[in-house]
Amino acid sequence: MTIFKRSILFLHRWLGFISGLVVFVVSLTGCLFCFQDEIQDALYDYRHVTIEPKPYLPPSAIKQKALRAFPGSSVNYIYYYGKDRPAGALANVPKKGYYTVLINPYNGKVLHSELLSGNFFVVVEYIHLYLLLPPKIGQMVVGVSVLIFVALMITGIILWWPKRKSDRKRSFRIKWNGRWRRVNYDLHNVLGFYASAISLILAITGLSMSFKWVEKGIYNAGNLGKNYPIEKIDFKSDSLLKNRIATIPVIDRALIHAQQRSADAKMFLISDDGTPLGTIGVTAYQRSMRFGNNDTYQFDRYTGKLLKYLPNEKKSTGLKLNDLNYDIHVGQVAGLTGKIIAFLASLICASLPITGLIIYLGKKKKPKTRKVKHYVDRRQRITS
Repeated sequence: MTIFKRSILFLHRWLGFISGLVVFVVSLTGCLFCFQDEIQDALYDYRHVTIEPKPYLPPSAIKQKALRAFPGSSVNYIYYYGKDRPAGALANVPKKGYYTVLINPYNGKVLHSELLSGNFFVVVEYIHLYLLLPPKIGQMVVGVSVLIFVALMITGIILWWPKRKSDRKRSFRIKWNGRWRRVNYDLHNVLGFYASAISLILAITGLSMSFKWVEKGIYNAGNLGKNYPIEKIDFKSDSLLKNRIATIPVIDRALIHAQQRSADAKMFLISDDGTPLGTIGVTAYQRSMRFGNNDTYQFDRYTGKLLKYLPNEKKSTGLKLNDLNYDIHVGQVAGLTGKIIAFLASLICASLPITGLIIYLGKKKKPKTRKVKHYVDRRQRITS
């Protein structure tokens, strides 16, 4: 082995020791989270409603239903998930936390409510993002570990890549009939190679959630460095008009406007931070339970004036990539097939620290007599 490869092996080994446990936990929780929508849809009836031939209840009515369910709370986010799904309101209850309130969007019946942090898949997501540590600390630990994992994939491919063309066919296969150590070695190297491209995409999209510079890097790379100022403007409401009385609540008018202008949209998010200068935001998604391909709106919270309209077709490539980040990360950008691919890639990533540790321990336990015997045999051949 050359000095270069020895250095790469040393780096690969110790980076694996540093990040292995975090990579295992993050990858395993990623596997669990991939199919969270499908699993919850199969388990809970309240995630679907019967479609009725009438419009949704307005956001103000949905908000009031949630406030009645949790008096003293504040509701800043309302989702209309789709025609066959309930509306959702996120109620912030003082000293308790956020509660998800699911409401029939046609008759206003409260179907289900639960503490957000008590949902199994939300817990899995928190472990995936923060390892259940304080968010700032956990996000940094996970982010740095994923960065190290990217370096591990690169160094792993350098170490594994066969020198001779004649060895490549054998190197791309797992020798299932070999000894268990050989099978483990192949599982680490061959599966790691096949999963590397998908794993790299999952890692980069995950890093985009941890580090703003990665998100900005994706944006700039998608736009080839070109700047789009309109996409970065954050408008403010005119607080001088806060005493103006509207016949129809602005939050309701905002949804109606978005429904008319984004007629093909299947899901809507209405956001209101409640601050004096804040705006009413509406995001219209082209598909239910998918978060890319969306039109965004900003309205003055007092007058209902449309301050910003950014349809998906007019967004820059970089912004479209940022919008699609979650869908790419969980594989749903390519439907069920994409989710299966993301699941398998995450499962392989979870196995790599284990198979790598077995390889290391196997080398540590390898008897020295084999090296001595090899040296004696070699000397006998030379002298004979």
